Amino acid sequence: MKAVIAIDSMKGSLSSIEAGKAVAEGITRAAPQTETVIRPLADGGEGTVEALVEGMGGILRTISVTGPLGEPVDCTYGIIEKTKTAVIEMSGAAGITLVPDEKKNPLYTTTYGVGEVIRDAIKNGCRRFLTGIGGSATNDGGVGMLQALGFGFLDKNKKQIPYGAIGLKTLETITDENVLPELSKCEFQIACDVTNPLCGENGASAVYGPQKGATQKMIQDMDTWLLHYARLAKEDFKTADENYPGTGAAGGLGFAFLTFTNAVLESGINMVLTETQLETYIKQADLVITGEGRLDGQTAMGKAPVGVAALAKKYGLPVVAFAGSVTKDAKECNQKGIDAFFPILREITTLEEAMQPENAKNNLADTAEQVFRLLKL
Repeated sequence: MKAVIAIDSMKGSLSSIEAGKAVAEGITRAAPQTETVIRPLADGGEGTVEALVEGMGGILRTISVTGPLGEPVDCTYGIIEKTKTAVIEMSGAAGITLVPDEKKNPLYTTTYGVGEVIRDAIKNGCRRFLTGIGGSATNDGGVGMLQALGFGFLDKNKKQIPYGAIGLKTLETITDENVLPELSKCEFQIACDVTNPLCGENGASAVYGPQKGATQKMIQDMDTWLLHYARLAKEDFKTADENYPGTGAAGGLGFAFLTFTNAVLESGINMVLTETQLETYIKQADLVITGEGRLDGQTAMGKAPVGVAALAKKYGLPVVAFAGSVTKDAKECNQKGIDAFFPILREITTLEEAMQPENAKNNLADTAEQVFRLLKL
């Protein structure tokens, strides 16, 4: 038997590859004759850089950039030298996990560091970009990123507006004469699984502003400023469309990419599955194993394990999933190609204990072992 293992990272516990190795260990104990193939998996969010770099034979590079609060942070991104491709997670430079709860305020958080990462990748020869934009702390419409790339977002005195959504309040002119010349040769594939427009009741400010620290007054103000920004952009950049699905992603970063760069938005999991060529491995398998930290109803709505299951079902293969925990509505995953799923917790424990990497690894290996002992029967 040949088993292909593609498990999403168990956030805070195991990376995708570490989780795969734990499952392979359990399988070997129970069925040593089984050939196991471990492939990296992600859905465009946290862990995407690591998964794609592992799956595409790249290297990791860490640089210091401007963080969401305007202070330096270390951001790691990937370079696939063979194809001159950069793999970036915006959350590494402007993510909400970089902002303490008491400092959450989208009026002042910036995407400038995202532009600095892109600039560094361009300097290192990259012209193709795979970019995940989930988990942002920002609502600046991607203006910070664009400023770092040389665009002018100017106030009435022809000076660059300040960082953060608050800067949009004084925006009067957009210029592009100082943009990095190489940017016109770059192509961006943006992993984006939300369909929110830039503005309005379903827009960036209204839907995602509260989790970034916005009050109701801030939400109203930011929505007004973003609409003004979009209309200014439309005067010189004809592709600007604040109603296009996904423009509201990452506080308007989706709008910035689509309007000012050569970019397309696509499903995060589809991007990862394509770039890592998972189908090539699956079609040679007898069984496919997937999973993630928490299997629930949202998993069935298109997260990574369901993407893997859909590929497996193209070839009529059985699919087993493992998860740190499962919810009652996880049974919806059975309708999406996951034939059986198993939580790996083996005793009553605290969340902190369960998420310790060694415990998670052992629980995953032990559960996989027992499942394969049953399969042998």
